[in-house]
Amino acid sequence: MMIRSTATLALCLSGSALVASAQDGWSGEGSFSAGYTTGNTETTDLGLAVKLDREAGLWTYSAEAAADYGETDEVETKNRWFLAGEIDRQLGDRLFGFVRSSYESDEFSGFDSRLFVGGGLGYEILDGEKTTWSVQGGPGLKIDEVKETTVTVNGTPVTTPASTEESFSLVGGSEFRHQFNDSVRFSNDTDILYAEESTQIGNVSALTASLTNTLSARFSFEVRHDTNPPPGFEATDTVTRASVVYTFGKKDG
Repeated sequence: MMIRSTATLALCLSGSALVASAQDGWSGEGSFSAGYTTGNTETTDLGLAVKLDREAGLWTYSAEAAADYGETDEVETKNRWFLAGEIDRQLGDRLFGFVRSSYESDEFSGFDSRLFVGGGLGYEILDGEKTTWSVQGGPGLKIDEVKETTVTVNGTPVTTPASTEESFSLVGGSEFRHQFNDSVRFSNDTDILYAEESTQIGNVSALTASLTNTLSARFSFEVRHDTNPPPGFEATDTVTRASVVYTFGKKDG
């Protein structure tokens, strides 16, 4: 019941955001994925994502939001939210500057929240009709709200208190797109957020096939890695998704 209510609310919010953005001259996409497994365990997974961008002369404004929720035998096993915004300013034919901020909350990562604010420079390595590739990087501030954790060492519970970790960080990113034909395209996005306490590395590979002018089917594989997770938490998470994608405005990878 809870996951149905969550799904309905998220779909309404995503739909409203897409309609409002289209009226304001933005372009982008919204995607929805869901899975349901029965047998020895009953598992339900739901994924929603919205990406928006708008160009105004030398400036480009972009925003994205994503949510993942899951239950196994009516017990919550996945609850992650991610928000990000970026402003780019073209400085040359291929060189651009950017300012970026992101916020992440993951109930099963050992962190209450993770915030980043920073900026830097980017460069478009490839800018062809079928293939594009850009990279960017720069400094910033990273703030992690670490949860209290308790692990058992030699039969004795050891508790690490909650804490707030602020650190100078470096952000790096890569966006690769290739259009195989009018209907099929491939994308690969990599993000690295370096800090002394821990470094986050994320990669998403996706294959998207157009079904209509606005609807597509997408298969994606995501890897998220943390070099120093809190005690008791895994360093690497992977997510495999089959999604339906609604696109408006220009078609992006």
